[in-house]
Amino acid sequence: MPDDDRILRSLDRDSGIVTLSFNNPERRNTYDPAMRDRLAGYLDEAAADDDVKVVHLRGEGGVFSTGADMGNAYAWYGPGAQSDGRRPSQRRRLTVDRATFGFYHEFIGFPKVTVAEVAGYALGGAFELALAADIAVVARDARIGMPATRFLGPALGSLHLFFHRLGPVLARRLLLTGDIIEAGTLESLGVFTEFASAGDVPARASYWARKASRMPADGIVMAKEAFRLVEQLQAYQGEEVFSYLTHAFGTNLRFEPGEFNFVKERAAHGTKEAFRRRDAHFDVE
Repeated sequence: MPDDDRILRSLDRDSGIVTLSFNNPERRNTYDPAMRDRLAGYLDEAAADDDVKVVHLRGEGGVFSTGADMGNAYAWYGPGAQSDGRRPSQRRRLTVDRATFGFYHEFIGFPKVTVAEVAGYALGGAFELALAADIAVVARDARIGMPATRFLGPALGSLHLFFHRLGPVLARRLLLTGDIIEAGTLESLGVFTEFASAGDVPARASYWARKASRMPADGIVMAKEAFRLVEQLQAYQGEEVFSYLTHAFGTNLRFEPGEFNFVKERAAHGTKEAFRRRDAHFDVE
């Protein structure tokens, strides 16, 4: 596995807790393909390590993660994806998106206890990770949502996960508007395990990780596989194919006059200005 200190790993063998941290704070812990692959590699190691019971996922600098790096969206499709001046083909999109969503599916069904420590922001794929974690401690003032739907359309991400964890009303609201909301507004809905003030989130996440680590290792794995089977039967049927298929097709949109085209705006004005123009376009008085 190539070195990439933008994902940090520490293991306490006495407790069986491995801590994985996004370490890209100057970019609010956004992650690119190399970072995601590094994280996936560490997760694979934890899954295969009999001494690991719990994975504690967090971010450096008081921010969980703002999700996938959209500074160069086509970079996710590999070198040469736009070498001929055209957007990536559907065959490339399908192949790459299948692998990408495989990462999130593996996290949903991960065989050890997963604890998410969520503060600052949890956007896009990071929001999916927070929702998929077994236990999530979330700062009330954390900002959460799927803003990428504003330039890629609502057919984005693991739709079964959103509807199952958030419920159909809230899932529709977030996916059809791209709104970023304050996590504390969901406290009464039981979406996450615990809400806390931002300063208390690290300690509370550590508490839950240590608490889960007291369980027998074989019992954890057996329970997680049982949970996975129940959710597959009740909620996630077809998700493994559906999510990457709709994402691959949905990211090849034709924009009509007056609709916001992020890729075009980014090419003309740069990423930061494109984000500003995106938010201005969707600001309804």
